[in-house]
Amino acid sequence: MLKLEIPNSIFEDMLEQARAEAPIECCGILAGSGTRAEKLYKMTNAENRHDHYMMTPEQQFAAVKDMRANSLDMLAIYHSHPETPARPSAEDIKLALTPNVVYVILSLQADEGPMIKGFEIEDGAATEVALRITEDQK
Repeated sequence: MLKLEIPNSIFEDMLEQARAEAPIECCGILAGSGTRAEKLYKMTNAENRHDHYMMTPEQQFAAVKDMRANSLDMLAIYHSHPETPARPSAEDIKLALTPNVVYVILSLQADEGPMIKGFEIEDGAATEVALRITEDQK
């Protein structure tokens, strides 16, 4: 079952952010309706590290306020892995505290190009879920 649909333009914005911020992990939030992401909220990695991210509370609150004003739901929290595969680390799993979202990891490690995967993380377990990059709607 499809858990998250990411329009190509949003995927390209995520990829641009990941490449621009490498070797630091980038992070952000995807919002939309149903399973389709409609808006990207780029966040600052307050930890400024290559192996960990932490969003600033001020940016998170601003994003949630904007989502409410635009009747959007938080669908996903994303971050990059500049040097490692697109799978959650033990730290990612431990800090996955937001319920009912897909945790998206964009890896820049792959020789054949970037790899993006989504996970549901509950009770200390990560399960891969279906993601699809789609054409933008006109």
